[in-house]
Amino acid sequence: MTDLRNKESVARAMKASISSKLFGYEDLLANLIAQACISVCPKNPLNFIVDNIRVAKIPGGTLDDAFILHGFALTRDTHGSVKHVKDAKVAVYGCSIDIASTETKSTVLIKNADDLLNYNVSEEKAIEAEIKAIHDAGINVVVSQGGFGEMAVHFFERYGIMTVKCPSKFEVRRLCKAIGATALVNVRAPIAEEVGLCSAVDVKEIGDTKVVLFQQVADEDHAGIATIVVRGATKNVMDEVERAVDDGVNVYKNLTKDNRLVAGAGAMEVELSRKLTTIADSTPGLEQYAIRKYAESFLVVPKTLAESSGFSATDAVSNLNAAHQEGKVNFGVDIESVEGCDAVESGILDIFATKYWAIKLSTEAALTVLSVDQ
Repeated sequence: MTDLRNKESVARAMKASISSKLFGYEDLLANLIAQACISVCPKNPLNFIVDNIRVAKIPGGTLDDAFILHGFALTRDTHGSVKHVKDAKVAVYGCSIDIASTETKSTVLIKNADDLLNYNVSEEKAIEAEIKAIHDAGINVVVSQGGFGEMAVHFFERYGIMTVKCPSKFEVRRLCKAIGATALVNVRAPIAEEVGLCSAVDVKEIGDTKVVLFQQVADEDHAGIATIVVRGATKNVMDEVERAVDDGVNVYKNLTKDNRLVAGAGAMEVELSRKLTTIADSTPGLEQYAIRKYAESFLVVPKTLAESSGFSATDAVSNLNAAHQEGKVNFGVDIESVEGCDAVESGILDIFATKYWAIKLSTEAALTVLSVDQ
């Protein structure tokens, strides 16, 4: 693969790994994942980060309704009435924002009405001072892992600050990474280095689910984050799609390191088996038996593919061997015909690096077992 920013060629490389999870939807998903990967790929593709492609699962609709949001999406609503903020300065807190309570249990004796009023006023003034300090630091979006007290929400509303609760510490970590913020452990005004920046923070409604979207302007140094919004009737379907997306993104990551591809559908294994058998035929001594058995072991891939497709493994493999003897080196298992097909023409491609490591590690494992004599 020569161009990692060409959507068609990237999608072609991903199709085989996606169709192993979701057969029939590989074209739709491959294009979607390729577009998302290219949009967040930095100037140097080696710096591509797999975690920059997020998946948001929203029930309802079908898989055809899936789409990409450029930014970091949280599938929840804001706490207050502020729903849209442009040029956002975001403060992230790993604690809850509420009226502070003392560690020791104590009793407050109130003798008259003035004492009661003054007691409440002092609490209000304390929390207002904290929120005013956050506002004065230029913050217009606050994200908290622990949530917000009613009094805190009231003052955030007064100062026009958007409030978002994010209970997952992993999501908080990813959000901080996406917007360049530092999660604070106590409620205080952040310094400039701890503030995250976003071009916009918006609340969108997808189906009947509210989504808070942190949008970023991508630049050469910071490629930003893309979120693939997956729609589906059931949780199981969406989980399966998420796994397929994960496979597709890792295909792209592999291609940034090594851009070589090989014919899939078991074609490469049949050809390796044929060539190793040829070497076995010309090798004298007992080694030829080991080489021949090693050659045979590669045929487990086309055999398994044929059995999974409902064909006779023996017929399928003998057809493939015949085709490879005739010089059709890219012939592999066709799930619709026992005769086989040209894997490259059919767009069934596997990553060279995956095959390389699979062969290397499985051979090492076999040798380890053979070297133990107990």
